Formats: sequence, structure tokens, C-alpha cells
Amino acid sequence: MHLTTKNKANKFKLFKGFFTNSIGILVSRILGFLRDILTASSLGAGVWSDIFFIAFKMPNLFRRLFGEGAFTQAFLPGFVNARKKGLFCASVLIKFFIFIMFLTLLVNLLTPLFTKFLAIGFNKETIDMAIPYVRINFWYLSFIFLVTLFASLLQYKGHFATTAFSTALLNISMIISLILAKNKPDETVVLYLSIGVVIGGFLQFLVHLIALKKTKMLKILKFGFIGLKKGRKAQTKGFYKNFFHGVVGSSAAQIGSFIDTWFASFLTFGSISYLYYANRIFQLPLALFAIALSTALFPKIAKSLNQKNDKVALNMLSKAFHLLFALLIFSTIGGIILSKEIIWLLFERGAFTRADTINSSLVLAMYMIGLLPFGLAKIFSLWLYSKNKQNIAAKITIQSLIINIISCAIFVKPFGAAGLALASSIGGFYLFFMTLKEFGFKKFLDIISFKKIFVILIICMIEIVLLLIFKEFMNDYLR
Repeated sequence: MHLTTKNKANKFKLFKGFFTNSIGILVSRILGFLRDILTASSLGAGVWSDIFFIAFKMPNLFRRLFGEGAFTQAFLPGFVNARKKGLFCASVLIKFFIFIMFLTLLVNLLTPLFTKFLAIGFNKETIDMAIPYVRINFWYLSFIFLVTLFASLLQYKGHFATTAFSTALLNISMIISLILAKNKPDETVVLYLSIGVVIGGFLQFLVHLIALKKTKMLKILKFGFIGLKKGRKAQTKGFYKNFFHGVVGSSAAQIGSFIDTWFASFLTFGSISYLYYANRIFQLPLALFAIALSTALFPKIAKSLNQKNDKVALNMLSKAFHLLFALLIFSTIGGIILSKEIIWLLFERGAFTRADTINSSLVLAMYMIGLLPFGLAKIFSLWLYSKNKQNIAAKITIQSLIINIISCAIFVKPFGAAGLALASSIGGFYLFFMTLKEFGFKKFLDIISFKKIFVILIICMIEIVLLLIFKEFMNDYLR
């Protein structure tokens, strides 16, 4: 009886955290789409939009590595297991902040080299144009690292709202920048946007600091600093090794996006922008469902496995799988069938033309093919991270990235930017299959319900019919 009550409580807390994250992400993404609409209207899909997306790409890549991946998935199990949690937290913060500041200084000193690495197909003139904006945008990383560590502490306390809603502050800051830059030259628009990124990062840091104080987690961090000052040593054994493995192991989609950009820089101007706009839409259901659910699930899985309670962890994973499978497959079908209509509705105005819509919609359809495997891989990888098997996850991701690179080389010439998106999806399928293999096919079959999957697939068939009817109606309207 007690176990049943506990399971119900865990289920309630899991779905409460999931819905809190989802609502916060939804608000942020709506504002993000408004930001993208204004960006597309101001800059279209050309050289200056490519320059801004490249400038924002590097800190944004690290944000996703930290905020949605390696840091949290290495930090949280270490924090749960640490006897002196304050010392552990303070030690990690100091060492990482020194590294981030060193990296920021390095990027600012060697900006042409880093920019060339990120967009190797750019000529010298375009790289020179991009340099000042890369320097400004990279300062965002310093704030977002602190936000990530603070968010991990709040996750431990079961507080998800601040982190979920805080990204909206970045989008609001960038929207205000675009409004202020209205009717100004393209280079001024990019400058205002870059400053808006840094201001948005500072605002995110500020609200997390306030949340830490309200949840009394700031005291733990404060006592940790006092302990370090007195010469006490933190127990961080294994954390940095797990983090290094997790940098690769948890970030296949982000590193794949980086590879896409690298290949796209060799294509015509606008290709990077097509990938950006399509990937933004792809990231909506991935963040809204997969990332939101895995964020809420991870601390509970980690705590259950730490207490040797595998049964409770598997029960939560089963519920998460069926919910996520349904949400992602419905989103995949909608995204593929209505790819052109979605791009047209969101972006086709101002400098964004019908040709841009057609090109971006092809890219979106190819990205959406990989939504289901990327999303499901996220929740099953939690089992590996909670078991401190970041090294295995890293090996799987390296293999999937190699497949991604090979696929990019094969598809980039015949299919352009759409081929790069397809290559990313192929890598996603490999990532999911190998993650599931390490989790255990037998355990997977034990936790799934074929009855539920059958019902979901029937609903999918109905969805396809309804969307095709709607698409035909929209095509008549667009003509």
C-alpha cells in the first residue's frame, strides 16, 4: 500500500515537473518564434542573417551542451551522492567559471580563427564582417554557465519554473533590440541583436539568483565557499571525467547542428538561415516534450537508482516513454505534412520570399524525420547517466556523429541544405538504437505496452487523413 502511494506521488511530481517545464518552454518558444519572425522580416535569408546566426551559434551551442546536456547530467548525480554538497557545488562553480572566462578571452583574441572554424566556407571579407558580432555574442556564455549550475540546484529541490520560464527573458531582450533597430541598416540590426543576447543572459542569471535565495539553496552554496576558504576539500572524484564524456554523449543534436552549419557554409548564401529557421521549429517539440520531460525525470531517476530502487525508476521511465512516444510521433507527422504551411505562416513576409519558404520547408521535413529517435534517446540516456556510464554514451554519440558526417558528405551535393538535415536524422536513428541497446532490449520490452502503442498508431492514421484534407484546403487558399 505504501509503495503504491509512493508511486502515485512520484508520478504526480513527475508530471507536475513536466507540465511546468512544458508551459515555460512553450511561452519561451512563442516569444522565440516572434523574435525569428521579426529577424526574418528585417534580415531575410542572406549574408547578414547568416552572420548573426554564426555569431550566436557558438555560445548557443555551449548553452545547449550545458543547459540541456553534459553539465547537468554529470553534476546532478555527483551532487546527489556528495556528503558535503556545498563544498562540491562551490568547487565546481569556481573551476568551471575560470575555464569559461579563459575560453571567452581566447575566443575574443582569436576570433577570426574561431569564426573560420565555425563557417569554413565563408570568405575573408565575410569573416571580417562577422568578427565583432562573434565577440559580443560569446559573452553570453559566462552568464549561461552560472544559470545552468543554479538550474541544477533548483532541479534537486524540485523547482523547475524559474529555469523553464527564464529563457523568455532572452527572447524578450532580443525582440526589444529588433524593435529598436527597425528601419536601420542590416549591420546595425545585427549589432542590436548581439547586445540583446548579452542583456538577456544577465537577466536569466538574475532571476536564478533570486530563486536560489527563495529556495534556501544559496545558503548551501555560501557555506561551500566558506568551507573552501577554510581549506576543506570537495569530493569531486569522477565528476570531471563524467562531464567530459557527457559533453559528447548528451549533445548529438547540437553537435549535429554544428556540423550542418559547417557544411552549409559551402553552399549559397541563405543555406545557413534555412537550416536555422527549420531547426528552430524542429527544436520546439523536442524541447517542449523530450527536454521538458527528461529534465523533470532525471533527478527522480538519479535518486531512485542511488537508493537501489530500480523498479520505481523503470516504472517512471515506462510512463515517460508512452507519453513521449505519442507526443513526438504526432508532432513528426504534423511537421512533415505541413512543413511548407508552417514556414509560410511563420516567416514569409518582408525580406523572406516564397523561394525561401520552399527551401526551408524541405529542410524542416528532413529534420522532422529525426524527431522521434532524438527525443526518445534523451529519456533512455538518463538511465546511463544515472548509472555514471557517460563514457558509454559518449562512444555512442561519437559513432552517430561519424555517420552524420558521412551522410552529410553524401547528401550535401545532390540535396543541399535539405540533405544536411536528412543526415542529422540518420545519425539520430543510430543514436537511439545504440542507446536502447545499452539500456537493454529486454528491459525495454518489459516496460512498453503494445496495446498503448497500437492505439497511438491508430490515432496517427486518423491524424494523417485529417492533415492531408487540411493541406489540400490550404493549397487552394495559397493558390
